[in-house]
Amino acid sequence: MSRTPVLRAAVVGTGHRAQLFTGGLAERPGHVVAALCDPSPTRMAFHNRLLTEAGQPAAAPWEPERFTDLLAKEGIDEVVVTTVDAEHDRYIVPALKAGCRVVTEKPMTVDAERCARILDTVRETGNSLTVAFNYRFNPVHEKVRALLAEGAIGEVLSVHFEWLLDVRHGADYFRRWHREKHHSGGLMVHKSSHHFDLVNWWLADEPREAFGYGRLGFYGRAAGERHGLRREYDRAHGADRAADDPFALDLAANDTLRALYLDAERDDGYLRDRNVFDGPISIEDDMSVLVRYSRGATMTYHLTAYSPWEGYRVMFNGSAGRLELEVEESRWQPALTRVTSAAGALHGDTAAEHAGGARLTLRPLWQPPVDVPLAVAHEAHGGGDPRMLDALFGPADPTRSADTAAADHPTATERDGARALAVGLAANRSFETGRPVRTDELLAGRRDAGIAD
Repeated sequence: MSRTPVLRAAVVGTGHRAQLFTGGLAERPGHVVAALCDPSPTRMAFHNRLLTEAGQPAAAPWEPERFTDLLAKEGIDEVVVTTVDAEHDRYIVPALKAGCRVVTEKPMTVDAERCARILDTVRETGNSLTVAFNYRFNPVHEKVRALLAEGAIGEVLSVHFEWLLDVRHGADYFRRWHREKHHSGGLMVHKSSHHFDLVNWWLADEPREAFGYGRLGFYGRAAGERHGLRREYDRAHGADRAADDPFALDLAANDTLRALYLDAERDDGYLRDRNVFDGPISIEDDMSVLVRYSRGATMTYHLTAYSPWEGYRVMFNGSAGRLELEVEESRWQPALTRVTSAAGALHGDTAAEHAGGARLTLRPLWQPPVDVPLAVAHEAHGGGDPRMLDALFGPADPTRSADTAAADHPTATERDGARALAVGLAANRSFETGRPVRTDELLAGRRDAGIAD
């Protein structure tokens, strides 16, 4: 009897999000995490404990500077990239050139130059790159796509999309490396790439132009002082002024956060619990964008990172009616709550204590509205994480089928990554210039990305 070949994987970047992939690969037959790559030996040791607890052998730890050696010496077949966003291309490109299959966390990268480098490498090598847009795998989002694709509201003419991050989750982007735009591309790239990919996927269309306004109006030193929210401390750990601050994160109170970040500070000096009302912060917290698509539809989009509740509303106006979705991921957030997630996640891993519901309403012309039944889960990013892992690596249980319709729901490619990135980059430039920005101006008219006229 022939044995299924085992694919040797490397996980690059071993922060809290990487746990999804380390654990997911460990429980799937045909895959083994053979190597870990990170500047911090402490974080890699944490992930090796995850592997050994799952009954798998520990992976070889490697420094980032020796990544190309890692690929050759460890015989790597697949690479998962979960580093700081601006570092993605540093690993994607050599891994593709080495013949590896590559899966990268979103966003694919943070600027046009890095994007072009990745697209060129995919074209030259012919190797596979997948962007982990897990929101595509949320069953609620799949239902929206199915209704639009079957013509439930006719031709989609416009979209209004509002996404709200509550003061627990939204604040977290202003504590960590995401707060500096050269690392993350800002929330238009890091967070909104999820949403832009969803709309591109829902409409089966390509963005052409974006115009927007963005500002830092709630977080940061100046706004914190203006609103009477700022307290005098640099980082929360060890600061008396942070003890009862609802915007502070207590790393020592959660075992995983302590192990991944507080204990790892001696390795790289990274502080995970900065004061959200102190600098330097170069990203926006309130953003409005207007996007035009190739077939004429427009989208108005707003992202708020300081809301009392978390969730989103998206409405599609069509030639035969209207489709409306509202999801309440948290109805409100109490102050001074502890992080209870075993993964150390502030959002997405487990359902919020005060999670609400979801409503999907179809409003045909000349007919009564129809409430579309939904099965809603708030944990694991709406159920998207495990279904994405099934699509990427196969089911953990080989006796059952993967819980996703692969034929109707392909994973996101580098082209999808570039299209989502293009909207965020165009919005960022429009914030600076006050003018509409064409996506092909940013990505040099790259027809291989499917984003040029």
